[in-house]
Amino acid sequence: MIKYEINPKYALEFTDFLKNIKEHFSKNSDTIHKARNELKIISHNKVDTVVKSFRVPNIINQFAYAYLRGSKAKKSYLNGIELLKLEVETPEPIGYIEFYKKGLLQESFFVSKYQPYDSLIREPLYNSDFKDRENIIKQFAKFTYKLHQKNIFHKDYSAGNTLVMSQENGKYDFSIVDINRMEFRKIDLNLAMQNFNKLWADKATLTIIAKEYAKIAQIDEAKAIKLIVKYDKELKAFVERRRAIKAFFKGK
Repeated sequence: MIKYEINPKYALEFTDFLKNIKEHFSKNSDTIHKARNELKIISHNKVDTVVKSFRVPNIINQFAYAYLRGSKAKKSYLNGIELLKLEVETPEPIGYIEFYKKGLLQESFFVSKYQPYDSLIREPLYNSDFKDRENIIKQFAKFTYKLHQKNIFHKDYSAGNTLVMSQENGKYDFSIVDINRMEFRKIDLNLAMQNFNKLWADKATLTIIAKEYAKIAQIDEAKAIKLIVKYDKELKAFVERRRAIKAFFKGK
C-alpha cells in the first residue's frame, strides 16, 4: 500500500515519477548526502529535484507514523508548503510518498525542486576568513528574526540546514532545508536564543548573532548575549555527557 500527495503544480509531470520513486532512486548515483537518510539529485522532465529517502523507522515508529502522527516525508512536504505560504524561502515541495507493509510504514520519500546556492551557513560560521563573513552572519540573524516573527521554530536549525545565496550589493538570501521537525508557535526571547544552539558556533560568532538580533528586535543586547551563550553551553555540555556515557558503556 502507498500514500502520497503531490503539489498540484507538478501533478501532470511528476505523479508517475513519484509512484515509481524507488526505481528512480536506486538507479541514480548522484548522492549529495548520506547518513541516517540519503539525498540524491534526480532530473525529471528537465527539472532538477532533490529526493530525500528516509530510513525505515524502528517498529514503534512504523506504527506511530502510520496511525498517530505524520511521517517525516509528509511533514517535510506540508511544512514546505506552509513556509512558502508565509513567504519564507525553502526548496519548492513537489510531493511525498509513503510505502506500507502490513499497515506499518516502511520507506518514505520527499521530493523538492533543487535550489542552487553559494554556500551553507556553516562556511561563514566556522571559517573566520570567509569572504564577507560578518555581513553574512548579521543578515542570517535578521533572516532568523523574520522566521521568529512569523512564529516559525525550526527544531533542527543546524549549520548545515540553511542555504546562502549571494545577491547584488552585499545582499544575501537564505533558504531553510531539513524541515520535517518544525513548530509554528509564539517565540519569546528565551526560545529565540535557544534556537541558535545547534549551530555549534563559538562565543564570538554567537555574540555577533545576538547583537544583530537584539538590534533588529529592539531588545536588550546584554540579555540576548547572555541567553545565546547560556543555551549554547547547555547543549554542548549535554552532548559531552552523553558521549562520555556511551564511551563508558562501550568500554565495558
